[in-house]
Amino acid sequence: MKPIRTFAVIPSLPPQLERLSDIARNLRWSWTHDAVALFRRLDDTLWIESGHNPVLMLGRVDQARLEEAVNDEAFMVQLERVARDLDGYLERRDTWFSRLNGPVDAPRIGYFSMEFGLTDCVNIFAGGLGLLAGDHLKSSSDLGVPLVAVGLLYQQGYFRQTLNDAGWQQEFAEENDFHNLPLSLERLPDGAPLIVEAPHPGRTIEAQVWRAQVGRVSLYLLDTNIDSNRPEDRDVTDQLYGGDSEIRLRQEIVLGIGGCRALQALGLAPVVYHMNEGHSAFLSLERVAQLMQTHRLSFAEAREAASAGLIFTTHTPVVAGHDAFPAHLIDRYLSEYVRGLGISRQELLALGRKNPNDEGEPFGMTVLALRMAAYSNGVSKLHGEISRQMWQGLWPGVPEEEVPIGHVTNGVHLRSWVSDELEAHYDRYIGSRWRNEPSTTIAWQQASRIPAEELWRTHERRRERLVVFARRRLQDQYRHRGLSLAEIERAGSALDPEVLTIGFARRFATYKRATLLLRDPERLLRLMTDPHRPVQFIFAGKAHPRDEAGKELIRQIIAFSRQPAVRNRFVFLEDYDMDIARFLVQGCDIWLNNPRRPEEPSGTSGMKAAANGVLNFSTLDGWWAEAWDACSDQPVPVGWAIGRGETYDNWDYQDQVEAEDIYDVLERDIIPTFYERGSERIPRNWIARMQATIENLGPFVSAHRMLRDYVTGFYLPAIERSTALMTNDLAGARSLADWRMRVEEHWSAVRIDTVENNVPREVHVGEPMVARAKVHLGELKPADVVVQMYTGRLNATGEIIDADATPMQLAGKGSNGTYLFESAPTPWRVSGLHGYTVRVLPAHADLHSNYLPGLMTWAGA
Repeated sequence: MKPIRTFAVIPSLPPQLERLSDIARNLRWSWTHDAVALFRRLDDTLWIESGHNPVLMLGRVDQARLEEAVNDEAFMVQLERVARDLDGYLERRDTWFSRLNGPVDAPRIGYFSMEFGLTDCVNIFAGGLGLLAGDHLKSSSDLGVPLVAVGLLYQQGYFRQTLNDAGWQQEFAEENDFHNLPLSLERLPDGAPLIVEAPHPGRTIEAQVWRAQVGRVSLYLLDTNIDSNRPEDRDVTDQLYGGDSEIRLRQEIVLGIGGCRALQALGLAPVVYHMNEGHSAFLSLERVAQLMQTHRLSFAEAREAASAGLIFTTHTPVVAGHDAFPAHLIDRYLSEYVRGLGISRQELLALGRKNPNDEGEPFGMTVLALRMAAYSNGVSKLHGEISRQMWQGLWPGVPEEEVPIGHVTNGVHLRSWVSDELEAHYDRYIGSRWRNEPSTTIAWQQASRIPAEELWRTHERRRERLVVFARRRLQDQYRHRGLSLAEIERAGSALDPEVLTIGFARRFATYKRATLLLRDPERLLRLMTDPHRPVQFIFAGKAHPRDEAGKELIRQIIAFSRQPAVRNRFVFLEDYDMDIARFLVQGCDIWLNNPRRPEEPSGTSGMKAAANGVLNFSTLDGWWAEAWDACSDQPVPVGWAIGRGETYDNWDYQDQVEAEDIYDVLERDIIPTFYERGSERIPRNWIARMQATIENLGPFVSAHRMLRDYVTGFYLPAIERSTALMTNDLAGARSLADWRMRVEEHWSAVRIDTVENNVPREVHVGEPMVARAKVHLGELKPADVVVQMYTGRLNATGEIIDADATPMQLAGKGSNGTYLFESAPTPWRVSGLHGYTVRVLPAHADLHSNYLPGLMTWAGA
């Protein structure tokens, strides 16, 4: 039975406690230990039962308990302190960004993501991508970066996990009750909800807009579950990553196009739009459409203006992981929309295809984003290299190392993940700058001042808490599964708070190789049951509901854990979430990570562990590869590596080699180092590694460092370039578009007729060389191009590597569009076999990159 009217019931708080509501509705409480402690102090049981949701908790707390709190002087003092801290944080104007770039009154960056991992109770994320996005917002808030974010609000969010008696993953959904979450519905002046539209076949789909306040940053979330939509349209934001390819396309239209329109309806006008993965790439088209409509531009002109302010971050190093849709779906959902852009169907499809002329190729969202964005990046140094390799085909003729995809290594929001005890140590020995400054490397060197005894006792308490927590979770799992009372009681003694504890928790995708540790079960068994130096393992993680291979990995872990000899030393915690993650990254001794290189784009769970002084033991993939390399000259290692970065064509052989290495390093180094104790009964060498980890990796793993890299390397340059193109009624964008159309039209005539070849067979180091080339430009002028001498060493196949590209200067003019270019005298710097060639690229003062797809001509080509 449907109601005839709806209304919201809100908590009834005594006037003295009204600030509790303000604190609850700003998600800064999620990274403020004192705020969390305040809610726990009000009702610890209800805090846990509410799923760490202060809004729901305040609606359910007993009125008598509220009156009691009013008369609790200590509680009221803490409430005043937390409220004062929040007010001071929000009112502060002297932020890192304001000191860098001056005060800004309105958001300048729009950040779009399919998922956001902010806190336990706002279930709109699946894993690492969402947690990264959530930490991006939190660090933006701390640093005062003028950013606004856009995502989708899912009715069910990501699935919950249980295991059946066979150890097979079971999924179930839980409804998100938006009115009992720290969210508020955006409304018009007359009180009606703000509604935005996104294109759909023969109609529009509508979405209302909710706001989550993340410190200083607003996150706007679109929700299609409203009465004005058709039933099938109401379900578009039903589940994160649910449904088929068509549902995914519809979600991405709502996110990209609807999200862009939501910012416009809210009166927000970011200069820069950051697409976190390809899901939101349709926003690039909507930006073009808005500029066309507002400034009466052609598609080409608006594209230049829009692209200057577009940033794209790719997270996926495997081609199959990138969203792509068949042409017929793009036709069905965007044919009307495309007509408004003034381009043909073929022109639209070409934007999403590696080969624009391949009618059989699907429309790729990553390809669209790479073609439209002026700035693109991977999420670690190694991932940047892999991305350039993957997408080199979009820039024909451009050497792999010059493909315009950079990298910004991911980071984690430290205050969301560091334990409160360790946070106190950081404040005392490092100083408060670690909280709000992204460049505190010198300050982090003070980590070595944390007394070894204090650091170790703190860590031991965290391991004890982890064991208690794991026992409780295991008992709950066993009750749910209907196991015997004896089994439930036995789970209460699982694990040992004094034993070396190794954690493995992440998504159960096959490339992450969760069962690599089980390659030699007898050897593993000996390690775990050693009477003097035992080892214990805690596993957690979910497999995608359609990933049968990933579920099989979980089943194998469960099967091994049920052996009587190891069931107290090898456990799996169901329903991996942020709560479990915090206990693990704070309480384990070792963080195990063994993905198959190079398939881990970055990985951030090990970063969270490192921020807590937990030592990483990982293959050299993702962030760990560059962190390991950067710390290779340190006197005390920051952890352990599995292998040395080798890759093998035979995956089974690679698994065997690296499993053997895991066992060897455990036996030879990790276990002895942990159990080697002096007269004080503390492991001095182990603690030295913890201190080295905090000192060397603390600033590197911080999302504050990541935001600094985005701000200085991407956001500010994009703001400057976009602003320049938008001034004087977009004169710069119009001019650039005209130039680009002219260059593309006439580029086929560009050729290098001759290159003067007077270099002797042998030259000495330091001896200069001058290159000369006759270049035919046809209708183009020398100002339209840059001619470069391209020199470097030769590899075994005769290819130039480690190249230098040196501009050549115009030295004369021939006939019929031919010009002479000459290089400055260039000395050879190192010995060996070298080579050189000459190339021509387009050049314009307003170009971010000279590498325009298909516009590069090489000598001899």
